[in-house]
Amino acid sequence: MRLVQIVGARPQFIKLAPVSRALACHPEAAELIVHTGQHYDPQLSQVFFDSLAIPPPAVNLEVGSGTHAQQTAAMLERIEAYLLAERPDAVIVYGDTNSTLAGALAAAKLHIPVAHVEAGLRSFNRRMPEELNRVTTDHLADLLLAPTDAAMQNLAAEGLAARAQQVGDVMYDALLSSIAVARDRSRVLEQLQLGARPFGLVTVHRADSTTAAQLPAVLAVLERIAAAVVPLVFPVHPRTRAALRSCAPQWRAPQGVRLIEPLGPLDMLRLTEAAAVVITDSGGLQKEAFMLGAPCVTLRAETEWTETLTAGANCVVGHEVSAALAAVQRALAEALPTRVARARRAAALYGDGQAAERCAQQILALAARERGAGGAAAP
Repeated sequence: MRLVQIVGARPQFIKLAPVSRALACHPEAAELIVHTGQHYDPQLSQVFFDSLAIPPPAVNLEVGSGTHAQQTAAMLERIEAYLLAERPDAVIVYGDTNSTLAGALAAAKLHIPVAHVEAGLRSFNRRMPEELNRVTTDHLADLLLAPTDAAMQNLAAEGLAARAQQVGDVMYDALLSSIAVARDRSRVLEQLQLGARPFGLVTVHRADSTTAAQLPAVLAVLERIAAAVVPLVFPVHPRTRAALRSCAPQWRAPQGVRLIEPLGPLDMLRLTEAAAVVITDSGGLQKEAFMLGAPCVTLRAETEWTETLTAGANCVVGHEVSAALAAVQRALAEALPTRVARARRAAALYGDGQAAERCAQQILALAARERGAGGAAAP
């Protein structure tokens, strides 16, 4: 059975890795990876394939940057051509990026079954492009592979329960397989000379955080935290670096805010585990911090990972300086047993490390049904 996996952004590479390994254990499956080229910087792309031992893509569509419409349209055209040439039995998409939406839409219009890994997440903020992508993809997909109870409830509320299966979280699988390797191989703590001193780990990359209107507020939050509470290590995403040049050209990192290049997945895991607090606008990092027991402060008005809030692992502060300072101070006051208990809570919520295998079984069953029905890509 020919299975096309469509990915294009850093979080998707992490989710792809355990599913790809699970599919490799099924000799009836032939996997073809399509890289849309949405993330094309080597630090956001190739390093993930290398570090996570992901098979090389069958094709890189080299779409690159652009507006949402430009990027999605280019992906649609190129994905459609590839699917017509390969005629797979099923297409697998991940998460909530433009690559996710384009892959699902191209396949659905060709009557190729679509499986959506990490289905059912909702922030209930339609201003987020990711929210529009994930909602549309769930309604297009034939198989919805949901990570949590909350995701299943969201799908049921939208009338999609019949297509949904709760499988656990493939990112938890990825973390379990990578954290020991990261502890053994990563030298990021030594390279940055962090020692035993507490530090905060920062990531900022979302469009809403990097506009001319919002970026100054984000920088003000970071400056106050670094000055009043804890020094910060800030791997700077290429989008954020470009925004700093265009929206805040006079800004220079103050004492206590250390700007570094983006990190590979193993170094990032090691840094997250060692951080006293994680400060981010990323969805995936909120969850990884929870899995590793690290307290998280989210620079957004909402989160799709609502269980991080109910578990007390995450605090959503938007861009409010006072709220961010208070949340970081609470995080630094935590004792080690709190972190251990938090990591155990995450394990209970996100599964037993077998989510990828359950995904593989469900996807293969979907592809087998399609073959049995005589399905094929439309001309």
